[in-house]
Amino acid sequence: MNKKKIKVREYANEITKALPWGILLTSKTGDKVDTMTIGWGALGTCWSKPVFICFVREGRFTREQLDRNPEFTVNIPLGKADPKIIEICGTTSGRDSDKIAAAGLTPVEPEKISVPGIKELPLTLECRVIYRQQQDVSLLGPEITERFYPQGVDGSHTGSNRDAHIMYFGEIVDSYIIED
Repeated sequence: MNKKKIKVREYANEITKALPWGILLTSKTGDKVDTMTIGWGALGTCWSKPVFICFVREGRFTREQLDRNPEFTVNIPLGKADPKIIEICGTTSGRDSDKIAAAGLTPVEPEKISVPGIKELPLTLECRVIYRQQQDVSLLGPEITERFYPQGVDGSHTGSNRDAHIMYFGEIVDSYIIED
């Protein structure tokens, strides 16, 4: 499988346009590769490093994976992603199932980290976590709190869709497009 090296800034528009429709965040611990759909994120520069910032709810299996292995790939379609992939990876927990197999995804060996890319979403960012921050929901405005955290966040909702997020700042250590 060939990989065409890219400069992330030259693909920033494609990445940010794809994000609201769903892209994949892939993690790995031991032999367990998991991927999840994300629709929130940011691409930028922090501490003079190119970064992708992702938001993962505290109760997610992906958070457990990232806390054990602070590396991840961001997998972006060129064009529109298959809605089946986005649905399976966004509604199923990797804790109890193999989403990679269920969605018919093909892992591709990484270049600089331990987490594979995904052939079907070929624009790949390999990232190493350089900073993580637990979200303080009390600092959010009421319109965001009411929409995304209506039950409050007091620790009793872990595992639900109402727990807070953790922000992971991933330094982009490699970027490429997976080609056949």
